[in-house]
Amino acid sequence: MSGVSRTEVTGRVGRHRPDPRAWPLLLVVVCAQMLIWLDTSVLNVAVTTLADPSEGLGASPAQLEWVASAYTLVFAGALFAGGALADRFGPRSTLLAGLFLFGAASAAGAFAPSADWLVVARAFMGAGSALLMPATLSVIVQCTPPERRARAIAIWSSSSALGVAVGPVVGGVLLSHFWWGAVFLVNVPIVAVCAVGTAAVVPALRGSGQRVLDLPGLALSVLGLSGVVYGVVELGNGQSWYGAHVLLPVAVGAALLAAFVAVQRRSPAPGLDLRLFRRPGFTAGSVVLLISFGALAGHLFYAAFYLQGPRGLSPADAGLVMIAAAVGIVLGSQASPTLSRRLSARWTVTVGVLITALTYVGYLWFDQGTPIPVVVALLFAQGFGMGSVGTPVTTAMMSAVPQQLAGAGSAVNSVTRQVGGTLGVALAGSVLSAVYRDRMAHTALPGEAQGLSAEAARQARGSAEAARSLAGSLRLPELSAAADRAFLAAMDAATFWTAVVALAGAVVAAVGLRAREVQDANSVGRKVD
Repeated sequence: MSGVSRTEVTGRVGRHRPDPRAWPLLLVVVCAQMLIWLDTSVLNVAVTTLADPSEGLGASPAQLEWVASAYTLVFAGALFAGGALADRFGPRSTLLAGLFLFGAASAAGAFAPSADWLVVARAFMGAGSALLMPATLSVIVQCTPPERRARAIAIWSSSSALGVAVGPVVGGVLLSHFWWGAVFLVNVPIVAVCAVGTAAVVPALRGSGQRVLDLPGLALSVLGLSGVVYGVVELGNGQSWYGAHVLLPVAVGAALLAAFVAVQRRSPAPGLDLRLFRRPGFTAGSVVLLISFGALAGHLFYAAFYLQGPRGLSPADAGLVMIAAAVGIVLGSQASPTLSRRLSARWTVTVGVLITALTYVGYLWFDQGTPIPVVVALLFAQGFGMGSVGTPVTTAMMSAVPQQLAGAGSAVNSVTRQVGGTLGVALAGSVLSAVYRDRMAHTALPGEAQGLSAEAARQARGSAEAARSLAGSLRLPELSAAADRAFLAAMDAATFWTAVVALAGAVVAAVGLRAREVQDANSVGRKVD
């Protein structure tokens, strides 16, 4: 890549004279990457407070859904744009811009006067994250010597687990001592530290100045992905799959993405170089990431409800239990380069996906009496398997990407994770809700014979959380028990389909990752034909 003298020097002498800034640089981009996942997970423990009219904003259930969904919607929709901007203006500049936008939106969200304004602030936070994620991976790809790149990507991948693990714990502590806005305001000092570190240690990597920014392509990608993700979010919010709220945005989004592909094929300077997908390893890796992250996100979604519902754990205690998965991801990510050298990337990824699929199957035997250590062990195994997938797949995908398109390649990698996670939560949530409602519809609710109102019965049949709340206020423990039985049946159905999806990902890994360029996950620098 022309004009990047520091990177070129690092690449030429990396084997003999390690750059003393390598670890500080990696620390900065890992902290920036962790911010994205910290913000995603910290919200999980704050929704109850946000719904409180005295201690929070009095947010309705629909508003709470959009507080979470607005972030994901903009994040996934703008990732291709973030990657293209990193390639055009350089990852350092894009990283600083993303940090500024994320920090400003976090501060605005902390002092939002209403739930609607918080939704707007969360959308801008998603836009900041869309600039951050491709830029962090692009910095690693361009500034890390080939022989240390797999290890650097492993650390980068495991930072997401740290954010997921730390988020619920940090959120619980902040809500115990401060007002609800503290869970967003905590981002501001972290952003400030990352910005100072970026200015100090990240080299001024220039983008490909000869390339023209493809504004029509960027607009089509943002609008197209936003339409598809919006439809998926609506599906997860309980809309029927054949309703206009789901089919119309998905159809429009798909049409815009098709137009985006057509524009990119004709553009002399495409934001997404479609030649990347000529590499079977890049295409298969994208599909594996989409499937595996979708299965993982869907599973963690209903696992959190299981721990806080039938098991009766507090959000903070449930967060502590689920740290086991994050620890497993960190250790799996660190072990994956060694496993890839011994088994090949293909079999490391395949075995990792199989391990996660088996842990999902284990949930078919879960009930209200399953020992918590068993849950912890399965979460750890699931995390370790997932950690052994992300790093070799990412390294193999990026090995096919020329440096001048590192931002676009990392954007594809990031988009597949985010879209997969969104699909996984939406589909798992839909199965969970549908089966629960079906079971409760055929169950005589305790209290109906004693005058339980029709509205209360409708709420109890709508969600297990509403049923438990009514059971507590009306002193009907039998109603809570009925809701728990229906939820466990629904979790079994969601678990079955999650395991099926994960097994399909293992097949894709075994068949699709046979291409020569992914036999050694540490190989880098191959050019696109």
